[in-house]
Amino acid sequence: MASSSLSPAPHAHVLGVTTSLSGKAWRWRGGNMELGATAAQGLDHSILDQLLLTRGVAEDDLARHARPTLRDFLPDPSTFRDMDTAAERLAQAVMSGEQVTIYGDYDVDGATSAALLVELLRQLGHDAGYYIPDRLLEGYGPSGEALVRLAEAGSSLIVTVDCGAMAHEALSMAKRAGVDVIVVDHHKCSPELPEAAALVNPNRLDESDLGAAHGHLAAVGVAFLLGVALVRTLRGKGWFAARPEPDLRGLLDLVALGTVADVAALHGLNRAFVAQGLKVLAKRERIGMAALIDASRLTRAPQASDLGFALGPRINAGGRIGESTLGVRLLTTTDAEEARTIAIQLSQLNEERRAIEAEVQEAAEAQLAGQHNMAVQVLAGHGWHPGVIGIVAGRIKEKTGKPAIVIALDETQGKGSGRSISGVDLGAAIIAARESGLLVAGGGHAMAAGLTIEPARLADFAGFLDERLARDVERARAGAAMLLDLALAPGGLTPDLVETLEAAGPYGVGWPAPRIAVGPVRIVKADVVGKDHLRLVASGNDGKSFKAIAFRAAETEMAQTLLHRSAGRRFHLAGRARIDDWGNRPAAELQLEDAAFAD
Repeated sequence: MASSSLSPAPHAHVLGVTTSLSGKAWRWRGGNMELGATAAQGLDHSILDQLLLTRGVAEDDLARHARPTLRDFLPDPSTFRDMDTAAERLAQAVMSGEQVTIYGDYDVDGATSAALLVELLRQLGHDAGYYIPDRLLEGYGPSGEALVRLAEAGSSLIVTVDCGAMAHEALSMAKRAGVDVIVVDHHKCSPELPEAAALVNPNRLDESDLGAAHGHLAAVGVAFLLGVALVRTLRGKGWFAARPEPDLRGLLDLVALGTVADVAALHGLNRAFVAQGLKVLAKRERIGMAALIDASRLTRAPQASDLGFALGPRINAGGRIGESTLGVRLLTTTDAEEARTIAIQLSQLNEERRAIEAEVQEAAEAQLAGQHNMAVQVLAGHGWHPGVIGIVAGRIKEKTGKPAIVIALDETQGKGSGRSISGVDLGAAIIAARESGLLVAGGGHAMAAGLTIEPARLADFAGFLDERLARDVERARAGAAMLLDLALAPGGLTPDLVETLEAAGPYGVGWPAPRIAVGPVRIVKADVVGKDHLRLVASGNDGKSFKAIAFRAAETEMAQTLLHRSAGRRFHLAGRARIDDWGNRPAAELQLEDAAFAD
């Protein structure tokens, strides 16, 4: 292969692949990085710099992004509208001993946001309560009835986290009941804001440019910034003259978990949150988090992917099909035995969730044939569990390459959850549909949204989305390609290379993990393991071989070709490099995503 070149060539085809076995062109994400078998020897810094450059980092800013810290990325919280007002009101409650309740959403972002503020207030000597609504009985967001009940029970201040930005009626009821409400949210807002003592949300339409630049924050990130502002306000009032300041950095494990699990874009401040939060997680100082890690059967320090695929789903399982408060209880408990019991319960609920999800997904996929020409897949069914529809929507989106909305219907209404593709703002479309009278309720952000709909309006709603988003979806799908960062021979796929690639992490939405192409190779062995995972052993012209696995891919055209039609053919394989630590020595393997004929 040619030596490496960092010259930009974003439109060039990698290894000449114009149509892969999955029907995609292979293109460079940025500069051409076609390497020989010694990919990680002497090129570490070049590879690291290139990964950062192709993720939007300016050349003069490489050092800051190579090791993201809060010192380098944390903005002044006063940048955000209403932040100082919120901090002042919360400080007043702390100093006067008012009864405060944190009202959270039932997902991971809501649970971690609530746990963060409960823990921070606890460190400040204030014992705040929390309230998490039941997904099935109460639905998303604060209800006026619940806020009034909390007021009647003695709360003079309620802080909503990961919800409230669109709760106009509920917050009006709270105001009439004489209780102050601070809203800490990140979901899209309408021009008219609800009545609140303060509404902190970088996605307010009247937010400053600098504040709006942080619109990718999860609610837990916004809650952390409120925590910084609160501590600063109390410091200015002399509150810490005779007491210690709280450990804000010790809260970053919660911020990292909520940020990754809510699929927030991992660039800028979010990347610093996660990078530093993983360090806190590795210390296992939070009793509930340590129990959750153990229940997830992780034997090493958690990585960013573990937050999204191991820890997050367990917290979510409580709100989806179990008891909505389990997540906050786990993350705030100081009792090791209680933590272990809750973590085990959440793991069991997660297994139940998987079984329910499989049933709903099968039923939803059966409807796809009738929606072949629709820009957005709108799938609805009676008896579908509302707790898994968001996950199923994500699976359908991945399967079809189109935005998907999955709706659980009962006799009177449907609860829906949607997931979008890059370049298609689903949240804005849902808000527009609600304002057009097609929805009872609805909102969200670009990549995810929720809604409530009357069954009779389903066809009109689907037509509205098709008309509004067809061009955006067509444009987004036309630009779809397998974007690669490196191409190398099998001998270059080493643990050292994996370590070099990981140095540019943590990775997630908006900061994609590096993809590499390895080849040319011949398939030495191919079989199906588990339910539908393709497993390979491939060997290159350099005499080096490696393992590869493609998850949930056994029925795809790519897998069928590699399983049954690979004899005498050579291939390029594309995917993500990772460490296989099952053997005596760690080895590098490929998490396979695509393949192409090499000759």
